[in-house]
Amino acid sequence: MAEVRIGGKSVGEGHPCCLVAEIGINHNGDLELAKMLMHLAKRAGFDAVKFQKRTIEAVYSAEELAKPREHPWGTTNGDLKRRLEFGHSQYAEIDRYAKEIGIDWFASCWDQASVDFIDEFAPPAYKIASASITDDNLLRHTRSKGKPIILSTGMSTMEQVEHAVEVLGTRDLVILHAVSTYPAKYEELNLRVIPVLQQKFAGVPIGYSGHESGLASTVAAVALGARMVERHITLDRTMFGTDQAASLGPSGFEKLIRDVRLAETAMGDGVKRILEAEVSIIKKLRRIG
Repeated sequence: MAEVRIGGKSVGEGHPCCLVAEIGINHNGDLELAKMLMHLAKRAGFDAVKFQKRTIEAVYSAEELAKPREHPWGTTNGDLKRRLEFGHSQYAEIDRYAKEIGIDWFASCWDQASVDFIDEFAPPAYKIASASITDDNLLRHTRSKGKPIILSTGMSTMEQVEHAVEVLGTRDLVILHAVSTYPAKYEELNLRVIPVLQQKFAGVPIGYSGHESGLASTVAAVALGARMVERHITLDRTMFGTDQAASLGPSGFEKLIRDVRLAETAMGDGVKRILEAEVSIIKKLRRIG
């Protein structure tokens, strides 16, 4: 399997699973909250944090933005969408703070102008959100930046995934199995897709982007060979926001990282042998052989 270098981390067979904390829009437009989540992600042991970037007028229609929607910052959907978008000064501070605490950051960009915007900060990679997997022009524009790409595959058929990979090429590509329900139910997760993707896209690291509320399925994804894991994080799952309930709070994501690393240790090398620690047990318990 080829490896993909994302910032200070190699993603692929033989390397520890790359753990990405999806802050996304869980900052609710509050820069200090975003920085607190970055700090907690770094302290917990995540390798990178990810945000989301949209050019509101390019992604949403005027009709969609005008729809009534009650929330803490206004009365329309547009009020909310604009509240959740950081501008240049906020991202400059995110970039500065990421360097200060020593964590990589990147973003999923939902339109070409957002790709150009984030490119000013020289991110180590770009993320293609599941919602954008069928946008060939966005795929090509993102690929033109010459950076590794992480492709999420929620709400997609295998044919759509194959087409996206054909557009992007397999160089510096990581593919994430995902299910785009928030929060996802365990019976929806279909983790057996991970080895199917490994077989179909041999040489491309395969990972998992989870939107469930628990931990066990993500650990299972790592045991199935996921080389990157992305999970949404929040300070409090009861906060306002569409993604909060599908996120992990601080105690949850600390346990997740602990369990993923323990699972990796437990996987071993696949060679059946007698351990030195078993020799005394053999002498005590085995009567024959």
